[in-house]
Amino acid sequence: MTDRNLWSYKDIAAHIRVQPDTVRSYRKHGLLPPPDHVESGKPFWYADTVRAWVASRPGNRARRD
Repeated sequence: MTDRNLWSYKDIAAHIRVQPDTVRSYRKHGLLPPPDHVESGKPFWYADTVRAWVASRPGNRARRD
């Protein structure tokens, strides 16, 4: 099943348990995948995109939620 819900910086931050500014910094430094959708200048990512990114991150401890 595909999860096509769009996540903001805040949603991603909650998922990986960091502050939204940390996620913004990841994007600024090219550590976050490109957004799947941009609306009014705000980037959004599909939940599946974020989960795949988290799974491939160095130091990933295989979160299962």
